[in-house]
Amino acid sequence: MSELVLINVSGRDKPGLTSEITGIMGRYEVRILDIGQAVIHDHLTWGILAEIPDESKAPPVIRDLLFRLHALDLQVRFAPITVEEYQLWAEGRNRARYIVTLLSRDIKAEQIAKVSAITARYGLNIDNISRLSARPSLDPTENRIACVEFSVRGAPSDAEQLRSDFLRIAAEMNVDIAFQEDSIFRRNRRLVVFDMDSTLIEAEVIDELAREAGVGDQVADITERAMQGELDFSQSFAERLGLLKGLDESVLERIAQRLKLTEGAEHLISRLKSLGYRTAILSGGFTYFAQHLQRKLGIDYVHANELEIIDGKVTGQVSGPIVDGKRKAQLLLEIAEKEHISREQVIAVGDGANDLPMLSQAGLGVAFRAKPLVKESARHSISTLGLDAILYLIGFRESENR
Repeated sequence: MSELVLINVSGRDKPGLTSEITGIMGRYEVRILDIGQAVIHDHLTWGILAEIPDESKAPPVIRDLLFRLHALDLQVRFAPITVEEYQLWAEGRNRARYIVTLLSRDIKAEQIAKVSAITARYGLNIDNISRLSARPSLDPTENRIACVEFSVRGAPSDAEQLRSDFLRIAAEMNVDIAFQEDSIFRRNRRLVVFDMDSTLIEAEVIDELAREAGVGDQVADITERAMQGELDFSQSFAERLGLLKGLDESVLERIAQRLKLTEGAEHLISRLKSLGYRTAILSGGFTYFAQHLQRKLGIDYVHANELEIIDGKVTGQVSGPIVDGKRKAQLLLEIAEKEHISREQVIAVGDGANDLPMLSQAGLGVAFRAKPLVKESARHSISTLGLDAILYLIGFRESENR
C-alpha cells in the first residue's frame, strides 16, 4: 500500500537543491502529487506532496532525505497525509480561482492584513502570494509603484459585497485593489481602448478650449456635472460646444502642444505595442487632439468628434454623430470584431460616466482616477497610481514591464 507524505524544506537557497531532493526520491520511484517553492531574500521554502509507492520504502526515503538535507544545512519536516485528506484537497483544487491584486506606492503589513481578512470573510482560501513589482528601495519616497498578487480559491459567498468591501478599504488606505476571475483571458488580452480626456491626458480639452474662449468657468461646471453623471453627455456636450463658437483655429495647435500625458501612459502603451497589443482612443473629445496623441504614441485606432471649422473659426458644431457612451461601446465591439478578438480579450479604460457602457463591454473594464459614481459602477478601478499599473492587473511582472 502506498503512503502519502507532505515534505517541507526551508533554509538558505543554493543551486541544485531541487535536483538533489527529487533525485533521492527518484531512486524509490516516488510519485509527485504537488510541488511548489518560494525564495525570499535568498531564503528557500520548498514543499512537495509525495506518494511513496510501497509503505515499506517510506523509512529509507525519509532517512536518506534527512541525511542529505542535514548535510546541506536545511530544515525539513515530514507530515503524513491520509487518503481522505488528499481527496478533500484534490476536490478543492477544482473550485473557482480568483486573483486579488493589491497596488500601492509602498506595500505595508496593514494593507495585506485587511485584504486577506476580507478574502477569509467570504470563504476564499489564499493559495499563493507573489510580489510582481521590483524589489523596493528602503527609502519609501523612491518607490513609484508596488504590487502584490494573491491567488485565491473558492466561491465567494457574496461577490458584489466583497467588491464593495475591497473598494471601501482601498479608499481608506489610499491603495487600489482588483478582484478578477483567474480565467484563460486574464493574461491573453489583445486590445486596449482608452478614453482620452483625464485618462490618457491630464486635461479636459474642452475646458482648455473654453479658457481660451473666455468661457472657462461655465464649461468646466457643465463638464464636471456630466462626468459625475448628473447630465446627459450628448446634451451637455452640445451646450459646451456652443459656447466655443468663434474661437480661432490657431488655438488648437497651441493647446495640443501643451497637453500633458497622464502618469504611466507612455510606458503602458510602449509596452503594449512591443507585446503586439492593438490600441484605440474612443473619445467624446475631438479628433484633432486624439490624432495628435495617435502620432505621438503610435495608437492604432482613433474615434472622436470632428470639430467643425469654417473660415478658420470654430462653429460650435461637430461634423457627424457625437461619440457618446453608447457609441463608445459600439466602437469597442466593432474594433474587436475587425481584429478577430473576443470582447473578453479587450481592456477598456476611462474616467467618466459616459465611459461606463464601454467598460461594461470589455473583459477588463478599468475606471481610472474616476468620479465616485464611476468607481462604484465599474468592476475595477485605479485611483492612486499611473496608467501603467494596468500591466499588473493582467499579471505582468516588473521584469516583463521594462
